[in-house]
Amino acid sequence: MSFSWPWALLSILVIPLIFAIREWSRRRRKRAAVRVTSIALVRTALPARTHWTRKIPAALLVTALALLAIGAARPQASVPVPRTSSTILLALDTSGSMCSTDVDPNRITAAKKAAADFIESQRGGPRIGLVTFAGTAGLLVPPTDDTDSLIKALENLTVSRGTAIGQAMLTSLDAIAEVDPTVPPTGATPAPGDSGYAGAAIIVLTDGANTQGVEPQTAAREAALRRVRVFPIGFGTTNPAPMVCDNSQFDGYGGFGGYGRGGFDRGRNVRLIDEPTLRQIAKTTGGSYHRAENAAQLHTALNALPSTFTVIHTKVDTAPAFAATAALLITTALSLTLWWNRPRAPARRQHP
Repeated sequence: MSFSWPWALLSILVIPLIFAIREWSRRRRKRAAVRVTSIALVRTALPARTHWTRKIPAALLVTALALLAIGAARPQASVPVPRTSSTILLALDTSGSMCSTDVDPNRITAAKKAAADFIESQRGGPRIGLVTFAGTAGLLVPPTDDTDSLIKALENLTVSRGTAIGQAMLTSLDAIAEVDPTVPPTGATPAPGDSGYAGAAIIVLTDGANTQGVEPQTAAREAALRRVRVFPIGFGTTNPAPMVCDNSQFDGYGGFGGYGRGGFDRGRNVRLIDEPTLRQIAKTTGGSYHRAENAAQLHTALNALPSTFTVIHTKVDTAPAFAATAALLITTALSLTLWWNRPRAPARRQHP
């Protein structure tokens, strides 16, 4: 818990001051005591209250004053608050290594199926856009709530050379900027904004490492400046496996260096996922990194994301709660005092 006005906590010193005044008043009453001849008469005049009933209203009042002092300092609590992302950009890796068969039947097919299931699960929710990236990145479907068109677009994915993770993130940011005026495009300088995150998120599903184009960390900083979180998913295993894509998954650019209808990115190990870079992207932007070695784990990672990027922590002013509780205690103390000090009916004398 934090306080907006911590100096207001000094008002709690009123409580010991009240006790000091009460003690001073009690001593003055002792000096001004009046002698009476009948103790029974005094007892009859006093209200019927026990030792505890005299202390309960005072304790409630002191507690209420303490709560009021804390409330005056404007306490704030950090609480998880659900927030629906208005836009989600799903960036899918379509590099040649996605033809690897370490995931049955191959990575690209499993990724398409998992992405389609994820999009279907978000039907009626946020707008979703699709970006694909290999040697370069392109916007396949602008952010839309047309679930059927998104799923249909996934059916025509083809693989190619290269892996441009950084460029995919920048393309996703520009796609978000087209539909969200609070997110400036990559060519503009972001103005200082509110704290917290924008109502948009980027999911990057990749099986490798950046091989060309913008450095991923450069793109991550651009996303962070725009308060857009990135959630990378590293997909695939490190096990050797043939790379096979059918004709519908092959882009037709004359083979991949001797691997037939399979594919590989020259100059890198296609079984290597650059997890340190993906983790750093998540850390820089406030997202989280997920690892998936098979189709089931990929489904689990995608299904877990909405609960991750739609819950943010924000500070809530709890001063009204303190004030309401203090008011309730004061009301209770006054009610008890009035009830215990109510006039009592005189006892009736019985005639013989």
